[in-house]
Amino acid sequence: MDKMKKNGAEGEKVPEQPAGQPDECGMLTISEADFNALKADAQKAQENWDKYVRLQADIENTRKRWERERQELAKYANEDLLADVLNINDDLERTVSLSQEKHEDFTAFLKGVEMILAHLHDMLKKNGIRPMEAKGKLFDPNVHEALMTTETADVPEHTVIEELQKGYMIDKHVLRTAKVRVARRPAEPKEPAGECPQPKE
Repeated sequence: MDKMKKNGAEGEKVPEQPAGQPDECGMLTISEADFNALKADAQKAQENWDKYVRLQADIENTRKRWERERQELAKYANEDLLADVLNINDDLERTVSLSQEKHEDFTAFLKGVEMILAHLHDMLKKNGIRPMEAKGKLFDPNVHEALMTTETADVPEHTVIEELQKGYMIDKHVLRTAKVRVARRPAEPKEPAGECPQPKE
C-alpha cells in the first residue's frame, strides 16, 4: 500500500514520514506506544532517584547516630576508673590535712602515702593496666622512648640501662611508652697520625 498524503495547498501526494525517523526539519516522530513507554521509563527513573536520595539520607543519619553513640560511649566508658581516681584524690587530701593538723612525723606521713599508692596500684591492675619491665631489655621503639644514651661496654649496645619514666600497658596495647636511657658502644680511640717526613735541606 502506497503510504501517501495530500498536500493541502496543491493537492499533491507526499510520502508519510516513518515513525522514529527525523524529517527534513529534524523533527522526530514516534508512535504513541513508544511515547508511553518512554514516559513510563522516565517515571521509573524518577522513582529510583527518589529512593537513592532517601537511602543516602538514611545512611548519613545512621552514620551521625553511630558517631554520637561512639562519643557518648567514650565519654562515659571510664566512669568507674575516674571514680576510683577521685577516691585516691580524697585519700591524698585527707592524709595531707591530717598531717598538717596533727603535725604527724614524716614516718607516719610516708606510711599514709604508701597506703594510697598501694590503692592506686590495685585500681590500675583492676582496669587491666600494668607497668612495663624496661631496664635490662633491648631498646624497642614500639614501647620505649630513648631520652638519653650512655657509652658503656658493660652491657650490649642498645640495652636499656635506666628507666627515667615508667611505661604502662593496657591489656596488649601501649598506654604510655617508657622513657629510658640506652647504652651505646664506646667510640674506638683514634690512632695517632703518623709523623710527616721532614723536608731535606
